[in-house]
Order: sequence, then structure tokens, then C-alpha cells
Amino acid sequence: MVHNNHPKLEESYRKIILTIKSCKTKEQLEGASRMIENFKSMYKQVGYPKVLLYNIGIIIKKQNKLCI
Repeated sequence: MVHNNHPKLEESYRKIILTIKSCKTKEQLEGASRMIENFKSMYKQVGYPKVLLYNIGIIIKKQNKLCI
């Protein structure tokens, strides 16, 4: 899944996933979207597997359907 070379990357990724899955409203999901943008900015310099953003995108779309 996430490379062990970057434990902070893995931790950040897991926090984003947990945050997205905990969202109950569209407003909360907007906050999660800001987390994703921060994640991209922060790890752009060190690089991250693009599959992480793909997975995040799938999860946020699923959660968006569940939010009121």
C-alpha cells in the first residue's frame, strides 16, 4: 500500500481516509477536501504514489453519495 520509507506519509494518508469515512454532511466533506489539498501540497516535494490520490478520490466519491 504505502511505502514504509515515509511513515508520516502513511500516517497522513490513513488520517485522510478515516476523516473522509467519518463525514456525515457535505460541509464535513468539504473540510476533508481541504485536507486532501494540504496532503498534495505537503508531499509534492517528496513525491507520493499517484495511486494514493486515486484511492482517496474513489473513497470521497462514495462518501459524497452517503452525505446529506
